[in-house]
Amino acid sequence: MQPLLIFQDNTPTGGDMGAHVLLPAYLRDELLPQWRILGWSNSWYAGFPAMYFYFPLPAIVIVVLGLVMPYGIAFKLVTVLGLVALPFASYVLARGMGMSRAVSTVAGVSGGTFVLMESFTIYGGNTLSTLAGEYSFSWSFALSMAYLGLIIRNVREGRGFTLGPAIFIALAALSHLITTVVVVVASLPLLLRRRGPSTLATTWGLGFAVAAFWALPFLVRSNMMTHMGWHPVRGFGPVFPSEMWPMIVLAVGGIAWAAHKRLVISPLITMMLVGAGGYFFIQFIDFRNLYNARLLGFWYYGVYLLAGVCVGALLVGVARRLRRVETAKWTLAAVGAVVMLIVGVIGVHRAPSWARWNYSGYESKKSYGTDADGNSVVVTDYWAEYQDLMAAIDRLPPGRVMWEVNSGLNQYGTSMSLMIIDYWLDDHVSMEGVLFESSLTTPFHFLNASEVSYRPSNPVGGLDYHPMDFERAVPHLAMYDIAYYISFTEEATAAAMEATEMHGFAVLDQVGPFTIFDVPESSLVDIAVNRPSVWAGSGSIHDAALEWYGDVDGLDRWLVEDGPADWARVDSVDDLRSVPISASGEVTDIVLENHRVSFRTTAIGVPHMVKVSYFPNWGAEGALGPYRAAPSLMIVIPTEEEVVLEFRDTWAELAGRFLTIGSVLGIVAWKVVRKRRERAEVEA
Repeated sequence: MQPLLIFQDNTPTGGDMGAHVLLPAYLRDELLPQWRILGWSNSWYAGFPAMYFYFPLPAIVIVVLGLVMPYGIAFKLVTVLGLVALPFASYVLARGMGMSRAVSTVAGVSGGTFVLMESFTIYGGNTLSTLAGEYSFSWSFALSMAYLGLIIRNVREGRGFTLGPAIFIALAALSHLITTVVVVVASLPLLLRRRGPSTLATTWGLGFAVAAFWALPFLVRSNMMTHMGWHPVRGFGPVFPSEMWPMIVLAVGGIAWAAHKRLVISPLITMMLVGAGGYFFIQFIDFRNLYNARLLGFWYYGVYLLAGVCVGALLVGVARRLRRVETAKWTLAAVGAVVMLIVGVIGVHRAPSWARWNYSGYESKKSYGTDADGNSVVVTDYWAEYQDLMAAIDRLPPGRVMWEVNSGLNQYGTSMSLMIIDYWLDDHVSMEGVLFESSLTTPFHFLNASEVSYRPSNPVGGLDYHPMDFERAVPHLAMYDIAYYISFTEEATAAAMEATEMHGFAVLDQVGPFTIFDVPESSLVDIAVNRPSVWAGSGSIHDAALEWYGDVDGLDRWLVEDGPADWARVDSVDDLRSVPISASGEVTDIVLENHRVSFRTTAIGVPHMVKVSYFPNWGAEGALGPYRAAPSLMIVIPTEEEVVLEFRDTWAELAGRFLTIGSVLGIVAWKVVRKRRERAEVEA
């Protein structure tokens, strides 16, 4: 993991990680100073709800560590903490199932070596997935295993409720949702044991209450997420990668030994079945909202842990036949742990170079060659080129930036390197961001990105993409009030150059391979020229909006989810008609802030489109609405000249905070009362 680089003050990069650096910094600089953890950000996708659909705990820890060390080091430390914690969490799990300390030590190390698997890079839990950006998942994975071990122990020993499992399941939920759901399901067999139902109910109840400041708004607003339409991974190959075959044989032995000893392994087996079975089930039903391969890590991990159980049990059995049983037991257990670690390390090939790339930071990205004397020399300083681009953007008036999506951008640290414009600059934001599911604008952005990119990524499944089609791009860019476009490839630059003559693009600057174009002028707030129509069809407004967005000639016929009674109701996009509004006016004094949009208008009573992503927390003063409008924006009807939209807390945020604060105070009070009782009993 390149520890020397982890403690080097730079900006980590690589895969999604190179874009994730923006969110904790936004939490530090914008949200926490306003006493918020959940809020709004204009950094990506014409605005998105920050922290609502991503996991706050790792970001909070980064901010806290950043109080005593540079931000980059704090970020890098947090990315590895989940990996480092897994062996300890595995030990807790093994002990919770009833295994001896010696067997649990071998099992803990073996379970920890799951992170060294290199047959997958994005499913989550292992080192490569973490380096690709899934560090929140690795946090939650370790915390979830600690929860599972503690709750099994409580039920097995008849302890009933204790604080530990509730705290760990809350922390797991605040780090990732998938892991939390899986281990909650894995806990269900404990309902069949004495005191199991009451123990689980109180643990889950308190755990939810502690995490409610985030969990309740997440649950209430989850219908506002974008689903990516993931294509399921298929076949048996991913379930049985070759590096796991020896472990599977040992895991069978571990199951047999644990069953013989009547240990409580049913939750672990359930977790493994959820992982492998869920992988196949999601394929079968063709469920696209969850990437089915994300579940395989639980299957892999269970195999690795049980393999360690088998080895530990065999070695303890051997120790019992030797003199000085206790010494022999721990000696053999240590040998077994080391052997399992060595077996895991032997399979490591890619992780060191990945870690070196990530943790050397954006600042180290250069290409090298040799001079006439054979000495290594810098051919291209990509960091300097990247800085020059940021400086060129910074010289322009504020505005949203659309850039060409291309894998070649990886030479700057990650293909997502331009996502963090707002990390470096104050008044410019990238349209694209890493938190795909967080904004209703995401699918429409990627339709736009395809239209201005030579080899677009097109990550949202099921969309009608039109690569390199600037004729379609012009009205779509205006729909989101995009001020600038940056091309990267020669092909996209040439196409944009043609658009300078046909569609009003203008070259502003050139930096290395980048060309910065001024996009035809648009406004953040538009006045309607036609009366909007309200969607009353059988499908969702989202599906209707995608169809509506495909007709670039009909974008002035606005489609909304709700509105006044005098607006026409339509149940088909084909039924949209142009109903001109005779009134006109002018919009001035437009101010866009992270939690506020304001403007003045002379067109009172006429619908206005505000080109900021819709979310139910937006409220309007001086206007009716806002109403959700196609593609993903907001419409208001001014009742006064001055209109203000503010992002406000709703009952979900307030109730969530109340539950969290109340539960934390309750825990503190309970601990104080318990301490006093214990002291009184001792004195008596």
